[in-house]
Amino acid sequence: MSENYKIMSKYIKDISGETPDIETYLYVKDYISKYQLNIDINSKPLKDQIIEVDTLLKFHDNSESKKKSHFEMTYSTVIKLNKEIKDKNILQKIVLCDVQKEVYPEMEKALLNLLHTSGYPEIKFEKKIDFEELYKKNFN
Repeated sequence: MSENYKIMSKYIKDISGETPDIETYLYVKDYISKYQLNIDINSKPLKDQIIEVDTLLKFHDNSESKKKSHFEMTYSTVIKLNKEIKDKNILQKIVLCDVQKEVYPEMEKALLNLLHTSGYPEIKFEKKIDFEELYKKNFN
């Protein structure tokens, strides 16, 4: 919780893991280390300083291979802004950085649970996402 916003609720809005057949599963098992984690963040105002922030995590193969599994999750966080927040730049940092830092450990755990129960128990995300650094790189 910050003085600028309060998380009112958070939940998995959508989650999906698809491996079409056993040949794909066996192929992906050998090449899943090549998969990449992508993040997309969208927000929409609801009412009375309340914003829904949807974070989409996709773990996928960018190669041309036909044999692919697909894993994705949309995690929704509903926040209430402090009434004093009017500056667009502060709002942007809250949505893209502050909220993400707070909820990412839960999102990562849920996505890893999906991967592990989909037959890939050895998967870990070694590199932690630095939302502060990403925000500064993209908006400064």
